[in-house]
Amino acid sequence: MRALPGPLRSARPVGRGVGLLEYIRDLFWRAVLVAASLALCAGPAEAQRRSIAFIRDAEIESTIRDFSAPLFNAAGLDPAAIGVHLVNDRSLNAFVGNGLNMFINTGLLVRSENAGQVIGVIAHETGHIQGGHLAQMREQISQATVPMLLEMLATIGAAATSSRASNPNEWGGTRGAPGPSMTERMLLRYSRGMESQADQAAIALLERTGQSSRGLLEFLDIIADQELMQAGRQDPYVRSHPITRERVETVRDHVARSRFADAPLAPGFAERHARMRAKLIGFLEPDRVAINFRPADQSVAARYARAIAAYKRLDFAGSDAQFEALIREHPQDPYFLETRAQFLLEQGKPDAARTLYARAAALAPKEPLIIQALGSAELQAGATRDAIAVLERARALRATDPDTWRLLAQAYARDGQTGLADYAQAEHLSLIGKRPDAAHFADRAMRALPPGSPAWQRAQDIKETSSRRPRP
Repeated sequence: MRALPGPLRSARPVGRGVGLLEYIRDLFWRAVLVAASLALCAGPAEAQRRSIAFIRDAEIESTIRDFSAPLFNAAGLDPAAIGVHLVNDRSLNAFVGNGLNMFINTGLLVRSENAGQVIGVIAHETGHIQGGHLAQMREQISQATVPMLLEMLATIGAAATSSRASNPNEWGGTRGAPGPSMTERMLLRYSRGMESQADQAAIALLERTGQSSRGLLEFLDIIADQELMQAGRQDPYVRSHPITRERVETVRDHVARSRFADAPLAPGFAERHARMRAKLIGFLEPDRVAINFRPADQSVAARYARAIAAYKRLDFAGSDAQFEALIREHPQDPYFLETRAQFLLEQGKPDAARTLYARAAALAPKEPLIIQALGSAELQAGATRDAIAVLERARALRATDPDTWRLLAQAYARDGQTGLADYAQAEHLSLIGKRPDAAHFADRAMRALPPGSPAWQRAQDIKETSSRRPRP
């Protein structure tokens, strides 16, 4: 598991106004919160620029892909075209973004009680994608911007006049955040309508794939209870997905009538969900492993969590012993091998790591993150030519991974192939949104590469697209 850098930032909460300046800020941030909660998030590159922290993990991403694929297919969407991104945030949230992108917080995965709940959330978010809700909401927000600003200015003027009349020496005596404006109520009404539509789409997708909607109902019950909390204590999902009792009861009525209400999970889904939670807790909350997994629990998931937590606590010997036992019992499991190899690489043992990564890659030849990790280990072990060959395999599997291009740039530079190194660096910078730098390296690559070669042509494309002025 690899956490990409950058702390998750959230919008400033609405505070209590004590003066005109604070009152303006309250109104402004209320508008921002409405827009943020309803507009959701942009694409992955934009999210990176906003310092949202992501996690990359082959096992967890594979699990989410397998949970999602039947739903995407049923919705008429190409599973390969939809990006599913893990957000490193403990709060309970999931949302869709620009293009075909779904974002799921690690907090939601950890707090889910079963695979059905996660599948229910994915079905709901798939309903948003299928319905084109993000584009519709953007249009509504665009139309509502001017009325919202006019309401803010009118409220500010009224507050200032009232305050001056009561105390000429004090501006903005209003206490507490202002109530919802007419514009906000309109947007929230629109959002609630979309949430109901997404629920209906989720129910239909789950029925079409022969899966129970009980997990969706359980999740909605959890969220509905949170609406009774103060706004500052609510999970973001409540604010970005307004819940109504009617929504919950609609799903409850469906579950009571559905012939798939008690349909079992697909084979292996329960265990994969348990392992996913265990892995996240072990990596992100190692001190809670003993609380979540009692000593009597000797399940694979519990032992997995303990092995990871031992490493995070710097008990390398204890972690080694536990992983060796897991690998001995499950020699065909690529993810135990991969995690063990990651820890060896982090300890500065690339030769031992590359051996385990090679075994994992042989067992999972289509997992680009495992192939990429093998390439990184080869590079650190000084096997530059082997690293290039392996990383090119990873690139062929997923050409949109910026880390693969970054490692390729290092490998080609170390091998003296400066033209390909500059080209790979241009691809890397383009994918992370650094357009001027990408254009610079693409230009350098074109001067070093044979004109008309595939890499030269791609560098030319990067230079042209990166030099264009971005649309506002």
